[in-house]
This record gives sequence, C-alpha cells and structure tokens, in this order.
Amino acid sequence: MLERVLLITLLVSFGVAVILSPLFIPFLRRLKFGQSIREEGPESHQKKSGTPTMGGIVIVLSIIATTLFVSFQYLSFSMEILLLLLVTVGFGLVGFLDDYIKVVKKRNLGLTSKQKLAGQLIIAGLFYWGLLHLGISTEIMIPATTISINLGWLYLPLVIVMLVGASNAVNLTDGLDGLLAGTGAIAFGAFAILAWYADLIDVAIFSAAIVGAVLGFLVFNAHPAKVFMGDTGSLALGGAIAAIAILTKQELLLVLIGGVFVIETLSVIIQVISFKTRGKRVFKMSPLHHHYELSGWSEWRVVVTFWMVGMILAVLGIYLEVWM
Repeated sequence: MLERVLLITLLVSFGVAVILSPLFIPFLRRLKFGQSIREEGPESHQKKSGTPTMGGIVIVLSIIATTLFVSFQYLSFSMEILLLLLVTVGFGLVGFLDDYIKVVKKRNLGLTSKQKLAGQLIIAGLFYWGLLHLGISTEIMIPATTISINLGWLYLPLVIVMLVGASNAVNLTDGLDGLLAGTGAIAFGAFAILAWYADLIDVAIFSAAIVGAVLGFLVFNAHPAKVFMGDTGSLALGGAIAAIAILTKQELLLVLIGGVFVIETLSVIIQVISFKTRGKRVFKMSPLHHHYELSGWSEWRVVVTFWMVGMILAVLGIYLEVWM
C-alpha cells in the first residue's frame, strides 16, 4: 500500500509541475521576469540572459498541492508535514523576495546577506519550536554504527546551521541548466527511501512529492533551459532537504547524500580563502561547476557528471544506513 501511495505521490507531483510550467513560463516572460547573467560568469552564459526565472514557484506549488492531496486522501495531516511545508514555503518565500528584488527592482544582489539570514533564522527558529512539540530526540546517530551522541541544547545551533547551510549550499549549486533539478531529485529520492525504511510515512510522502516536482520542472529546465528556478526554488529545496534529514534523524548522512552541494560550497570557500590570503585562485572560477566549464567541458557534460557523482553518493548513503 505504501509503495503505491509513494508512486501516486511522485506521479501526481510530476504531472502538476509539467502542467503548470508551460502556463507559468509565458506569464513570467510577459512580466519580464528574466534572469540577469553576471558579467564575470562564463561567456557562454550570456545568451541565457532574459530566460524566465522564479520558476521555483512551480516546484513549491507542486509540492504543496501534492502533499495536501495525498495527505488528506490516504493519510492524515501531521505535524511533520506542517513543519516540512513551513520550511519549504518559508525558505521559498525568502528566495522569492530575493528574486523579485533582483528582477523587478533591478538590484542585482537582491536581498542583503543580513536580510536573507534574518529570514532564514526566523524560519529555523519556528521549525525548532515545532520539533520541541514533536518531542524529537536531540541525539544524532553516527552512520553505519549504533553510536549516538546526545547534543542537548547544542541541537538548536545544529538545526540552524543545517537549515541555513543547506539552503545556501543548494543555492550555489543552481548554476547550470538542470544541474540542481537532477542532483536534487537524486538526493530527495534517497531520503524518500530512508524515510520509508524508517517507517516515517509522512516524510517519505513529502520527499516523493519533491522528487516528482523537480523532475517535472526538469522537463523545462534541462539544457537548453526554458526557465530557471531562481532562489525561490533553490532556497526552498535546500531548506527542505535539511528538514527531512533532521526528521529522519539522518543529520550527518546529509553531508554524504548532499555531497554535491557540500563540494560546491567548499569550492567557493577554498577559492575565497586562497584569494584573500595568497592572492591566487585555486579554481578557474567557483562554484566548481564553472571551473569545469572554463576547462573546456560542455555544460551538458558537467551536469551529467555531477548527476552521476550525486547518484553514487546517494547509493552509498542508503547502503550505510540500510545494509551496514
């Protein structure tokens, strides 16, 4: 029965995204919600200027509609679903404001870093308050072992770091056509399996809804992209994957399953530190996907390679939790 519900969830979410995308793309184009391409980026990206952005609205709407439909049709609306929607919609709203300022107000940087962080912290605080009402354990499990560590009050900063860090890491990964949609589908698919294995039905359903939504969006976001998800989608997905990892008690495993996002973030950190301390760049450009582009790889080759790396890390994460 559960397998059937998961399949229905994925298909419904995929269908909603595929139906909504062709309706939103012309609408976004008419509103002139086009992507501005930064001048210091790869020259080949300049032709993408004007491509409709803020397509993450489609992803978020698909997730909401599907989750609510499946919850009321087959399950019951739970606190876990409420918290997951809170984080996804909340971070998506922060991203929407960022996109709106960039595109409509013509401020290339969008929200200031302090404004964005403030929004993320408020949502993270509300999420943690919900966790307290759920009575969730403050222990974290060491993958592939039976060892657990009780963090006590230190669990709060961990939750905040995970939500804020994951949302920004996923945001950095959204730089090539289909890159984030593909790696996101893989990572959320892995967590759907882990939630199902742990008998966390609601979390598994929500994860499957996200897989369907991003795959439906990928139909229009694959190279050459007809629409970009923008910060609306990337921040929402980043917050969601951290929230799912917390609810499944796989906080540390997120680093492995979301390894592509971690690597992309590390490449930026390494680049900044190296340039400030030595005056030299380690990579031709960061995040890492741009380094490979400037090294002569085609955009599609970079994307597929990162998908494959994401798949290997996801399978390894599932193996460590389920079979070790």
